[in-house]
Amino acid sequence: MTVTHSVTDLPTATGTMRCKVVRPTLEGAFPTVIFYSEIFQITEPIARTAAFLAGHGYVVIVPEVFHELNTIGTVLAYDDSGKEKGNADKFTKPLTDHDSDTQAIVRWVDQQSFCNGSLGSFGVCLGGHLACRAALHPRVQAASCLYATDIHSSTMPAGDKPQTIDQLSDIAGEIMFVWGRQDPHVPLVGRVHLYSQLNQSDTHYTWHELNGQHAFIRDEGERYDPELASLCQRLTLDLFHRTLR
Repeated sequence: MTVTHSVTDLPTATGTMRCKVVRPTLEGAFPTVIFYSEIFQITEPIARTAAFLAGHGYVVIVPEVFHELNTIGTVLAYDDSGKEKGNADKFTKPLTDHDSDTQAIVRWVDQQSFCNGSLGSFGVCLGGHLACRAALHPRVQAASCLYATDIHSSTMPAGDKPQTIDQLSDIAGEIMFVWGRQDPHVPLVGRVHLYSQLNQSDTHYTWHELNGQHAFIRDEGERYDPELASLCQRLTLDLFHRTLR
């Protein structure tokens, strides 16, 4: 189906957060997916992925994940300076501020006539971690987390709450993890650690490891793998079609 694009500025506990909203042009109410981006914020590849998902019948909300640390509308480039700034932001903003951002989005969703109340989360890289973190919210029914960084290492500042890996037992919905086996950001020892914690916490999860590098779904740059990207899109749609409809 065709989609429509808009932006909305939401009040959060740490300031105004701009979000891109992509949703079906058809009348009616649809399930909602919060799509958390990489450290570069809402780049063109992220926007295209949001449109792809929305075209399958979802309201997709993409927040500026570092809205407190940048002017509204900031998009970082996929280069060394963009990576340096994005990583600095990642290790500055505590996870508790991401939690309050998620709560602000949930409040907004509940006020929209085109949202039917079903809610999922999706993310890549940093966003994969944030999608997992969002699954701690009792309203989130399913989460798709692609090559999620820093869950295994607990290296992001947590604020006054535990690290994400220490709260896995609080995830009530279903969560899916997809990894690239050649991803240096989440090496085998890190994946094994997270896998063990998921089993100990009795989390309802699925787990996929593919022969790909970090960011293989991003349709820009040398690491893009269209076949793996298509597979991950299908896995994500299957998860949301089953749990949110």
